[in-house]
Formats: sequence, C-alpha cells, structure tokens
Amino acid sequence: MRLPPHTAMLTAILLAFSLTANARTQVNDEDDDLKAIYGDKLTVSIATGSQKPLRLAPAVTSVITAADIRAMGATDLDQVLESVAGMHVERIGVNSFAAYVMRGIINELNSQILVLQNGVPMTVLLTGNRSRLWASYPLQHISRIEIIRGPGSALYGADAYSGVINIITKTANEIQGTAFGVRTGTFSSRDVWIQHGGKAGNVDVAAYLRVGRTAGNTDVISTDAQSGLDRLFGTHASLAPGPINNGHDDMDANLDLSYEKWRMRTSLIIRDNIGTGTGVSSALDPSGKLKSQRLTSDLSWSDGHVSQDWGLGFNISYMQYLQRLPVPLTLYPPGVTFPTGSFPNGMIGSPNTSERQIRTSAYAVYSGWREHQLRVGVGHDDLDMYDTFEYKNFLITPAGLPQPAGAVQLYTGALAFLEPHKRKIDYVYIQDEWQLAPDWNLTAGLRHDRYSDVGSTSNPRMALVWEAAYNLTAKLMYGAAFRAPSFAELYSINNPAQRGNPTIQPETIKTLEAALIWQPRNDLQAKINVFQFRMKNLIRTVPNAIKGTGSSYANTNSQEGQGVETELNWQASRQLRLNGNYSYQRNTDQTTNQDAGYAPQHHLFARADWQFAQDWLLSPQLNWVAGRKRTVGDLRPPVADYKILDISLRTTAGRWEVSGSVRNLLNADAREPSLAPGSIPNDIPLPGRSFYLQLVYRM
Repeated sequence: MRLPPHTAMLTAILLAFSLTANARTQVNDEDDDLKAIYGDKLTVSIATGSQKPLRLAPAVTSVITAADIRAMGATDLDQVLESVAGMHVERIGVNSFAAYVMRGIINELNSQILVLQNGVPMTVLLTGNRSRLWASYPLQHISRIEIIRGPGSALYGADAYSGVINIITKTANEIQGTAFGVRTGTFSSRDVWIQHGGKAGNVDVAAYLRVGRTAGNTDVISTDAQSGLDRLFGTHASLAPGPINNGHDDMDANLDLSYEKWRMRTSLIIRDNIGTGTGVSSALDPSGKLKSQRLTSDLSWSDGHVSQDWGLGFNISYMQYLQRLPVPLTLYPPGVTFPTGSFPNGMIGSPNTSERQIRTSAYAVYSGWREHQLRVGVGHDDLDMYDTFEYKNFLITPAGLPQPAGAVQLYTGALAFLEPHKRKIDYVYIQDEWQLAPDWNLTAGLRHDRYSDVGSTSNPRMALVWEAAYNLTAKLMYGAAFRAPSFAELYSINNPAQRGNPTIQPETIKTLEAALIWQPRNDLQAKINVFQFRMKNLIRTVPNAIKGTGSSYANTNSQEGQGVETELNWQASRQLRLNGNYSYQRNTDQTTNQDAGYAPQHHLFARADWQFAQDWLLSPQLNWVAGRKRTVGDLRPPVADYKILDISLRTTAGRWEVSGSVRNLLNADAREPSLAPGSIPNDIPLPGRSFYLQLVYRM
C-alpha cells in the first residue's frame, strides 16, 4: 500500500466534509447521550494547554488511562506506548534503550520526540532525549498519559518534533488511601511499592515509593562489531557469541502536595547497575554497568478565573541529572587492535556528566473577546552541564582514531569527551481559539524560541475543527516543529565514534494532517487520520565534515513521510470491550529516494477486555509489526516481521487485587533492527515468553 503524496490527503479532506455535511441531517435525540458519554467525559489538555474534549482537540491526540494500563497487564511504560496508533517502541542495542518511534521518524538517540512528566521536559542536555539510561518507567502512580501525534513546537518548543508524550501522575483524590503492591516475574524481576493519597490538614498529599530490579533477557548475540575487527586484523578478541548485558535496579519516589491553587511535585528516579545491552560500541561488554539519578521538582499556581475574563498561571521547575559509571565500560574487549595499536586490557572509556536545569514559565488566558479565547505565554530556561569527566585508557589521534594511552586515567576539560557547556532559552507564544461558527473552531498559534547557542526559530500551527454533529468531527491541521542539536552533537571532542560540530542548525519539520472521528452508536467509535510531512536539516554523522577528524555531525539530507492511522473502539456488550488500531507509514530519504529504514511500515495492535465473570477480567492483545527495511548501503535482508500475543488476567476480592500476565505467549522470535549496518548482523532479540504475577492490597 502506498499513498500518493497529495491524493490521499485531498481524498480524506473531501471525505470528511462530505460525511459531515450528510451527518448534519441525521442529528437526533441520541446526540445528548453521545455528548454526555463520549464528548465531555474524555478530555485532553496537551493540545491547547487547557482541558478540551478529546474529539474537539486541535491535534491528533491519544489518551491512555490508569484503567487501560491495568487491563493490558503492562509492567512498564514501553509496553503501554506500543498500543498507541502510529507509535512503535523499538529497541536500540546500546543499554537496550527503548526508542519511541512516531510515524516512522527515528534516529539512534530518539531525540525527535518530547517526553514530559506533569508538563516538565525529561530531556537531558548530553543526548537531547530522555537519556539512554532511562531503563524503565513504573506504571502504578500514572493517572493518564496524553500524547500528541505530530508536531507540538508551537506550544512545547524544542524536540516536540514527531510527537509529545505527557505522563501525568495521580493526585491524592485519585489514590484515596494507601495501597501496597508486589510483583515478581521472569528474568529475576522483582518490584515492591507503596502508594498513599490523603490529607495533612488542608493540604492534599499523594506519595509513592517503589523499589525493583530485573536481570532482563539474556539472549545470545552470535556476532558483534568486534567480530568484524577480528576478521580485519586477524585477532580473536570478540566475546560473541555471548549474552546481552541487560538488567537494572530501580528506585522511584514521588511526592505531590496541593493546596488550593498551588501544587508542588517532587520526584527522584534512580537507575543503577544498568547493563550495556549489546555494548556501547556494539561490542559485547558483559560486566559494564551504568547509573543515572534524576531529581525533579516543580511548583505551579493557576487560577482560571482571576477576574471575569482572565485566567493566569505560572510554573517553575528544577531538574538535576547525573550520569555515573561505577564500573568502567569496555568499549572493545581485551586484545582489540586498531591501526594505531593494540589494547591488551581492552579499550576502556567511562564518560560522566552532571546537569542542572531551571525552567520558568507563565501564561495568561483572555476570553473577553466574543468567540475568542486568547492564550499567551512566556518562559526562560537556564540549562547547565556543569561537570564532565572521563576515565579512559586511550586518546584520539587527529585522524579520529583511538590510540593506547597506558593505564586508565581520569581526564577532564579539553582531554575529556566533552567540556562543560551552558544553554539559555527565552521564548514567547500566542494561541487563539476562535469559534468561527457554532460548529467551527479555528486554533492558530505561533511560538518563537531564542537559543543562546543555536540561534532563533519560530514555529506556527493552525487547526480547523468542524463539529458537524455530536457523532462526527472533522479536522484539518498544519504545524511546524524543530529539534535543537544536543550538546553531544554540538560539542563532542575526543570521541572514538564521532565529533561535535558547533555550526549545525536545528532540524525542522512541516506537517499537514486531516482527521475524522465518527461515533455512529453509543458503543462504537472509529477514527482515521492521514498525514504528510517533510523534514529538513537532518543531523547525521558524515566523514570529514570538520577537517582533521574521521567523522562529525552535520546537517545533511531531507526526508518525506506520509501515512494513515486508524482506530476502532467497540463496547460489544457490558462484558466485552474491543479496541485496536492499524497504522501505515512510508518515509523516504530525499537524497537516495529510498526508504529511510528501520521503522515498520505496517503496525497493528488489537486488545479485548472480557469480564467473563464477576470481578474477573481477561485481556488478550496482539501486536503485529511488519515492513521494516534496511537503509541504503545495508545489504542485509529486510528485518523479519513478527506477531506477539500477550494475555493478562485480573481479579479482585475485597481489598485484594491479583493479576497475572504472560508476554509473548507463543514465544515468537521477534527482533528489532540493529542501526549500525553489520555491527550486530542478526539484529536485537526481544524477550521470549515471560510470566508476571502481581498482588495489590488497598487499605
């Protein structure tokens, strides 16, 4: 299936307006029920900054509730996001990092999607993503997850490029009491947590503490990057075949305090003993371990009715992020040889960083103009990578090759992999929601960001929403977004893989979308949207981009993408609910006119929730991933398709809740593509059949 670039978009737009015109003549007495059940019940704030019915939001959005998470028997955020239309969670070999691939847009660091926690960016300066040491994210304290599929820079600035994910944690009112939980499962997985929601005087208090660990799957890698070096230099240093070095230890703590219009939230996320996956250089490292620590805190105040026509709010947040390597990383194993010499003890490098981020923002909403709601906002970010150092036993030659430097030593400043750097951002945005007519709404917005290191950028958005009836909505949307270069892409030095380039500019994207949401009956809802986008100034590594180095980052080619996303939700009976989605996308590299590679062209997800007896819920789900091609120059055959079947069972008895799940029930051999051609020739294996049992007691 291939969608012609303009025909598909035009067809969807014409279909939308044709159907809505007909629907206007079919409005009946059921409309009030439809609005009560579906139009007002499910709302979303990520699209405009204020609560809005999901079907009227001026963006293609998804919402996953705590009830959805419980039903699917998920144990981690990655499993939940795989159920979102247009999104695939792809495993990268290094640290078994999970890349959230939206609409086929992917790079190795997954820096083209913005992840928020309660509206605060989780982005780290070094890599421009949520960190390769993210490891996992627990689910028990999540209230809901709101997702924008498509550009969001007009509201959220940098990295809201292919999409935005906002993780919203539970309030005291949602928890109401104390709950204890424990989970055990395959791969020596263990979790225990406690959660509380209540009051301390006039203050609402929500608290959460979780401790866990897992060894992760240990599938065998038959050939790695060192295997190729062995063939080249006649050595026998590779540790392949050998197991993936997965696993991590986790600690999560959250405190949420609310008093009238004030709210303060603090969280501490520690990930320790994080395995290197297939190795940080795609060469197996069975003993390497990493650690990250993320402390976030934010204080907010909001009043939607300061006066008759005004609403105001502000937020200040702080994040400290530490990347620590308690055990030195073996980039290449003992005996590795380069043209510059051999490393009898292996090539060792352990980069460490410390970051401090302070973000302030304020907004005002004015509704005094008839049929308009105007929102304006300003903000300032003070971002500081204040400490960088590295333990290593090599130096980099002018040609960009590693050469032995004796014993492992501490390197700082210009001899480390990166020097400390700062970034300041000032921004202002404006958004107008204009009720053109009773059934028409036009949302238009513009945000301007000024960076201290990479210049300025302005990103507009526009969305026309036609509410033809309570059972049918049509949307036409346009938006632009950007991704600012990370500190690694700008300033890397003494890096054995690539060097930074301080002259690179942000990546940009422009997207056009059309969507339909159809509610033919109270128990049935269907959605379809088509999209087309063009990306420019993509940041990639190229040889000799800076004279005297082996490779460095540069703005290179452009890329075009197009596709369709469909969703269906059916409450077949009081006991059975069915939902699923199918997505198709095609991304084309404009330089080679070939598929950009790695991401699935076809993705199908389906789930059933069957309450077959009182207090018993059975939920099977199917995930089909297909059509993953290699990039130009990678001569391996296409990545094999896979189908994974999961099943979960849950029951409640008084204050107790017991649930169990089996993931990859049929033990399918599922693999994700290795991004470096030939380094891991047989790709990255996903876990086989695994079992989990969970017990929760609510006081």
